[in-house]
Parts: sequence; structure tokens; C-alpha cells
Amino acid sequence: MSKAPQSFQPLPKLWLDGQVIATEQATFHFFSHALHYGVGVFEGVRCYTLDSGVPAIFRLKEHIRRLIDSARMCLIEVPFTQQQLEDACVAVVRESRVDACYLRPLIWIGEGPLGIGSTSNKIRAAVGSFPWGAYMGEEGLAKGIRCCISSLSRIPQTSNLPKAKICGQYVNSVLAKRAAQLAGYDEALLLDHNGHVTEGTGENIFMLRDGILKTPPLSTSILAGITRATLLELARERAAKLGITVVETNFGRDEVYCADEIFLTGTAAEVTPVREVEGRTIGAGKPGPVTRELMAAFQDVVRGRDASKSHWLTPIASR
Repeated sequence: MSKAPQSFQPLPKLWLDGQVIATEQATFHFFSHALHYGVGVFEGVRCYTLDSGVPAIFRLKEHIRRLIDSARMCLIEVPFTQQQLEDACVAVVRESRVDACYLRPLIWIGEGPLGIGSTSNKIRAAVGSFPWGAYMGEEGLAKGIRCCISSLSRIPQTSNLPKAKICGQYVNSVLAKRAAQLAGYDEALLLDHNGHVTEGTGENIFMLRDGILKTPPLSTSILAGITRATLLELARERAAKLGITVVETNFGRDEVYCADEIFLTGTAAEVTPVREVEGRTIGAGKPGPVTRELMAAFQDVVRGRDASKSHWLTPIASR
């Protein structure tokens, strides 16, 4: 089993409620509502080092828009504008003096009454960061990872808000991920109540069979992944060259078992190939040609080599 890096060292600067401070100076109240009930929203955003040597944040506007949308779904009135939150992410990278990192914007219901429906609590906002390489490990990217089907179902739309990145909703993912790792797998895939494959614990899923590249539609209980949207666009642009058709449709575990290729997408996972699902070898048991092509295309985008996608990058000015 390939393993993600376990060491954790946050970067020295953190943005909290409008100010950049030293990370170790950040303090939070024990009676923060979100600590007890999980009502906060977050994003994961990557800053890459371009081939030019300049750091640039990937799809920052889309991430912050989704953060604000998630807050709206939770009836959280965000005390900062989209531009202020984008500027906060840029400031953290600049003040931490790094060329690449993972950013974690977070908005949560803060200190105050602990009643379930309390509405007078202060709304807090922060952006922290830390170095993060390959989420599934370098071996996972190179050779592919092993997945299982979780015994836990993905949270249905009738029970929660799967399009929002709500802190408390991720208990579903944490439990599925821990169980998968204890069973010797790298990742778990979750089904919905109809038996359709939805996503991994922190990634969207794509599968290829007989030239048709499928990913579950947004109408199902999946997160509207920004990396998912990126790969859909890249795949459709290359469909003729790759000899594939790209569709958004439901599929079950039986189709996954017989797939020619599978890959997962996410800010942390980037584009991670899958070589096995519950003892069933996927394709040749290594990243397939379509997966490899799309992995390379993604890296061309985030490293600034694809000029047609430069609008997805927010370069950080000289420090």
C-alpha cells in the first residue's frame, strides 16, 4: 500500500479575520460552535511553482466562489468579500515566502452560545498553509493505487448538502478512509443509496471502458470538484486525439470492476490512477494511456506550460 506523507509542518504565516499573523499565534475559543457541531466550510487550494519559477495559485477564484457558496448553503454570512479572501490566500503565500504549498481557507461559526440553532455567534475566517506533495504518495502516482468499496454510503442529498464542503460532512469520508487503510487499501469508493458509484473519500472518479470516459453527474451526491471540471475540459479537448467519448453518467461497482482505466481527481490527489479495486486488476494493472495523457495535460496547465489555460493561474508577485 502506498502511503501519503505523514509529517506535518504548517507554514509560518496565517491569515486570521483580516490580518496576517504568525501561525503559532492563532488561538481559537473552546466554545466555538463549529468545534462542537461541525458547522464550518473549507477549501483546499494548491499553489504550484511554474516552470518560470514564479509561484501561482490554481483556480483561486473558483475555489473561493465555492467557499462562499458553501457558506451560503449553511446560512453563514461571510464577513469578507470574495476579493478579500482571494487576497488573503495570496498574502499567506507571499508572507510565508514559499514557491509551492497547499492552502486551507476556512470559515466557521465561532464562540458564543452552544444552542444548536444559535445565530449570534461570531463568524470567523482563516487561511492557513503547509507543504504537501503527492496525496497518495509518489508511488501511487507512478504505479496507481488500490481501492475498496466502502461499507458506508455517500451522504444523500436528502440528508445534507453534498455540493458544499462542510466540515462536519467529512466524518463520512474520514470513517471510510480509515477503514480502507486498516484493510490495506489506499482509498475507498463510496456508493449512493441506489448503488451508483459517487466518489472517493476526497476525490471525484473517472472510469474508461471501451473508449467511453465516464464520471458521475453533478445531479448525484458528489462534490462539484474543481479538478473534476478541469479534467472534463481537458479530456473533451483531447477526445478526438485519444479516441474517447466523454460523458457524465451514473455507473455501478460492476462497471468499475471491469474498467479499462480509472483515475481519481482532486486538489490534493490531482490526477491519481487506480490499478486495482477489491482484487480486480484495472486494465494492465498500471496507469493506462488515457490516464497518462490527462495527467501530463494537467501538469502542463498547473506548471504554466499550457498558455490557453493561463487564466486559471494567479501568479504571486515578487516578494
